[in-house]
Amino acid sequence: MAVFGKAAGAALSPSQRGLWGLMLLSSVAIYGSHAPLLTLCKVDGAIPFSSSAVVVLIELTKLVLSLLFLLTWDRQLLGAAVSWRHVAPFALSALLYAANNNLVVHMQLFMDPSTYQILSNLKIVSTALLYSLFLRQRLRVRQWLALCLLMAAGVSYSCGGLRDPRGSGSPSAMQLHVTLVGLLLISVYCLISGLSAVYTEAILKTQVLPLNLQNLFLYFFGVLVNLVGHFWSSTERGFLEGFSFWVLVIVVSQALNGLIMSVVMKHSSNITRLFVISCSILVNALLSVALFNLQLTLLFFIAVSCIGLAVHLYYGVT
Repeated sequence: MAVFGKAAGAALSPSQRGLWGLMLLSSVAIYGSHAPLLTLCKVDGAIPFSSSAVVVLIELTKLVLSLLFLLTWDRQLLGAAVSWRHVAPFALSALLYAANNNLVVHMQLFMDPSTYQILSNLKIVSTALLYSLFLRQRLRVRQWLALCLLMAAGVSYSCGGLRDPRGSGSPSAMQLHVTLVGLLLISVYCLISGLSAVYTEAILKTQVLPLNLQNLFLYFFGVLVNLVGHFWSSTERGFLEGFSFWVLVIVVSQALNGLIMSVVMKHSSNITRLFVISCSILVNALLSVALFNLQLTLLFFIAVSCIGLAVHLYYGVT
């Protein structure tokens, strides 16, 4: 499979291209393993921990890692004067991400999980539209077609790429439903998802600052905003209640993935990020088959074919 993104171009040395490819493959693996890891965390079919607490810990881990990288590679910047104009834009970025995380929870009150999985694929198109509009990156017709194929792949997989051979847990066995409020919320979700990603990419690329310092600003606000959100919506459940080894794996892996995605947005684009997320379907499916004895269906192979054709159209055609 082609290595995505401008940063993987001919200007890079073989070792740099290898590192870039390793980062993207790692991100695919992390995205794909997230849902199976959450399943492993469940106790009696329910998530035993506070999801907002996990988000806070992920942001805090990214903040600590960014500081360590800054101390290791950019120590000379610690005494540099930084204007509030450099810092303030990241507050909006953190707010947008936090708003999106909260929407994911609330909008599922107005639709079933399968409908959410299907409709959430619209964020591929919304991200591409905002990327083209605000970053003035003109996409060719074949590139738009490739992105539509990515969306089709996500829809196919969500509609039943996996099924339980015992007849339970299959998306097709659920009654699909969505209310008018649900449609409105999913539209807002897709808009904010694309806006937060494109806005963050614009900040990272327009500022003449090292990425580690930018990450420090971004994740500081991320911790602050999500911490406020956690205590605002806090229940009787303790901050670390229900945590296990698998929760720790989720926190560390998602933190590393966030750092990888910041590199992708700084040196490539959100389009590369969309391809990474779509390719994670493969990892998700293989882990689900291995861990939970689910079976692949025809829709899974349709999804894989769509992704392969999309990669070829976007990156392989000259």
